[in-house]
Amino acid sequence: MDLDYRASLERRRADRRPAGWLDVRTLLKHFALITYALPKARLEPHLPADRFEIPEFTVGGQRLALMSAVPFLDADFHFPRLLPFLKLGFGQTNYRVYVIDRRTGEHAVWFFGTTLGSAVVHVARGAWGIPWHPARYAIECAYAARRYTAYRYSVASAWGEARIDLEDTGAPLREAEGFASLAELQFILTHPVDGYFYRADGRVGTYSVWHDLLPLTVGRPRTLYFGLYERLGLLSREEMQRPHSVLLCPETEFHVFLPPRLAG
Repeated sequence: MDLDYRASLERRRADRRPAGWLDVRTLLKHFALITYALPKARLEPHLPADRFEIPEFTVGGQRLALMSAVPFLDADFHFPRLLPFLKLGFGQTNYRVYVIDRRTGEHAVWFFGTTLGSAVVHVARGAWGIPWHPARYAIECAYAARRYTAYRYSVASAWGEARIDLEDTGAPLREAEGFASLAELQFILTHPVDGYFYRADGRVGTYSVWHDLLPLTVGRPRTLYFGLYERLGLLSREEMQRPHSVLLCPETEFHVFLPPRLAG
């Protein structure tokens, strides 16, 4: 099974298509993957169960689903073919659940939505109905000697406010509970390439990304709060302080294949 995950991961890494006219490339900095384990029943009302299965993993002796909050700084968000010289920088946080597409059998992510600290959010919402929401970001991150000495985000948003303060152990990612191998962990948790979401019109939309393996270190929470997850009844404030895992990456390149399309 480990060989299967390794082969699938390599296929994803090899699928680096040429940039289309509306594709985006961006250097992500101060990237964190903050993952929570929780009962699947809490998540099921929030996504189309006829299309997506929510896989469960053995964590703390229970079979639990996984979801994450993913904050980062877009350092040079740009359209390399359409407007190559216009580069934007802003904070972003993705809120997502790990799922399996019942039609293809592929592991993917379901997006509750995203907050962005840029006017780009209004363009994307208007043109594609994508669930992006405006926010104001204050980011305080310092990186030296291969670890963060400070990692703090404060996000003001009516849709999804957040407060994030993390410690970086500097230890490289080797394993995480619920996964039998590093390859399985990377394939499912750190390297999903297809995302799905409810559009503004209620239909399911999708888009894909490409990125290489992430150089991750293991972090620990100092303070975590995600207003969206409290509002949806997915996590209590106390539960937010006990994530399944915290992973940190100083920078990585992402290629986003746009525009989003209706899911087939």
